[in-house]
Amino acid sequence: MRLKKIIEAEDAAAVIHDGDVIASAGYGGNGTPDQLLVALEERFLKTGLPRNLTLVFAGGQGDMSEKGLNRLGHPGLLKRVIGGHFGLIPRIEKLAVGNQIEAYNLPEGILTHLYRDIGAGKPGTLSPVGLGTYIDPRHGGGRMNAMTTEEIVRLMEIDGEEFLFFKAFPIKVALIRGTTADPDGNITTERESLTLENLALAIAARNSGGIVLAQVERIAAEGSLDARRVQVPGVLVDCVVLADPEHHMQTYGTQFNPAFAGELRVPQKKVLAGQLNDRKVIARRAALELSPNCVINVGVGTVPDQVPLVADEERVQDLITLTVDPGVMGGVPMSGLDFGAAVNYQAVIDHCSEFDFIDGGGLDAAFLGFGECDAQGNVNASRFGDRLPGCGGFINISQNAKKIVFVGTFTSGGLKLAIDDGKVSIAKEGRFAKFVPEISQTTFSAEYARWRGQEVLYVTERCVFRLGPEGLTLSEVAPGIDIERDILALLPFVPAIDGPRAMDPAIYQPGAMGLRSRLLDIHIDERLTYDAELNTVYMNYAGMRVRSAEDIATILAAVDKLLGGLGKRVHAVVNYERFSCDDEVFAQYADAVKYVEETYYIDVKRYTSGAFLRHKLGSELAKRDITAQVLRPYEAIPAKV
Repeated sequence: MRLKKIIEAEDAAAVIHDGDVIASAGYGGNGTPDQLLVALEERFLKTGLPRNLTLVFAGGQGDMSEKGLNRLGHPGLLKRVIGGHFGLIPRIEKLAVGNQIEAYNLPEGILTHLYRDIGAGKPGTLSPVGLGTYIDPRHGGGRMNAMTTEEIVRLMEIDGEEFLFFKAFPIKVALIRGTTADPDGNITTERESLTLENLALAIAARNSGGIVLAQVERIAAEGSLDARRVQVPGVLVDCVVLADPEHHMQTYGTQFNPAFAGELRVPQKKVLAGQLNDRKVIARRAALELSPNCVINVGVGTVPDQVPLVADEERVQDLITLTVDPGVMGGVPMSGLDFGAAVNYQAVIDHCSEFDFIDGGGLDAAFLGFGECDAQGNVNASRFGDRLPGCGGFINISQNAKKIVFVGTFTSGGLKLAIDDGKVSIAKEGRFAKFVPEISQTTFSAEYARWRGQEVLYVTERCVFRLGPEGLTLSEVAPGIDIERDILALLPFVPAIDGPRAMDPAIYQPGAMGLRSRLLDIHIDERLTYDAELNTVYMNYAGMRVRSAEDIATILAAVDKLLGGLGKRVHAVVNYERFSCDDEVFAQYADAVKYVEETYYIDVKRYTSGAFLRHKLGSELAKRDITAQVLRPYEAIPAKV
């Protein structure tokens, strides 16, 4: 068999020249081309070449020690780094902190889209992602140290609306990874946990006049690959390197797990969220923000990690869809050195497409950690003194999810919580404040979130804040907590106060909260609001599932009770976002809608972003000769809903 494009790793490293712009695909240890990185490091340590490279990467690629891009963390090898996340690559992070390299931190999703735009010959990527944060050129433009001076992000205005423009640049070398290659360089990814940005990056390098180096774990005979499984066609690939097993682990925690590759589904073990401590009670309160049929993203960290465990413990995992930003849809995400992989998922899509979904508003909710928060509700999750973990996908996610739930302890560094008989006390306060007069860096802009109308919560073990018109608003307090002593006295600012009401006592009890029954209960009394001044009824059916004739009867009884005694007709606005009705009772539900409209309405606006529901509901209502139009949210969102 002629090997054609198959070469040794050291020969692949030799094609990289001084000053080249190299871009590497990968996410943690998922899909990271370690064999190529090992060869590049060995060449530099032996010969001092190549020098002054520009390194570009979207997802963090490392094990927080020596693997992945850590292998390139040598003075002289790198001149500039443009990356999405530095927390896993402390060797490069150290160079950035020490002003030994130029360093830019851009949102992970922006970089994946920039690869696509470079490949398509576009001048750059235009996006609102990053406005109001440290990515905004008015606040630093993503520059991470004093020696980084060139502006690579530009503010632009189109039809009166602000955007950020991220300028394209040629990529001279792309480092990608797959499972199998044939001698012509066709690459498949059947044993990989993620497909990542391999194709976009290969096209970007090819169309920049650069080269594509691919690492695989096995070689197939020429013409033997199923063309439908080829992720990167050979016409885009210049050289293929056969990796040693130790440099081609599926993740940095696992050599190979067939469930990570989607080869099989595994029995789901029930993993408890642990003892009732500060992290678990925070996750429990956060989980109360879940709704049926919601699509959510859970961030990295010991507190966000607890949210899926609580969902499992409360038996609601089948009612929600978890996503992981490198491309996993559904299933159970892994943690630790396996983070980025998942088991029992619905699908794995490419990294760029996942951020299309995120940036376009596909997430119903996101549960993210926070390091610092100020009075306005701005959050820092990217820079802490000499630590530069970076934003990763945080800005894409927090800026575009419909609901943001920030989760974290009120203080850090030794905090100890005492929980007794459903009441909370602070046994030992943490040494470090997380609510501060001024945050070190703005990763989440509260002003931008208010402009977009996002719902934002800040959940701690002792209280809950909401983002209000003026900033943080204290809205809930845990039972047993003294507001003045345990909250206000520890804040360097005076928050607005709404109530506050008591946090749900079930959060602090050892037994299950009964979350499943709560999610499946239609909660109709909480969903109906009448505004007498506007003579308008608001019906918030978001996330509601109608399963039976009894559910329909419950809804009608509540509507009759609210509107029956008014003695006049009303305007109506109905939110059907993520609403569902079982097929067996859908016609009966439509009959109920006809009754309510003919009995009580002057006019009605119904809306949902779900195209199928708009069509189905509209068709059924049209058959009944009543208002059949169901609008998209941007066509009908009133401030009240």
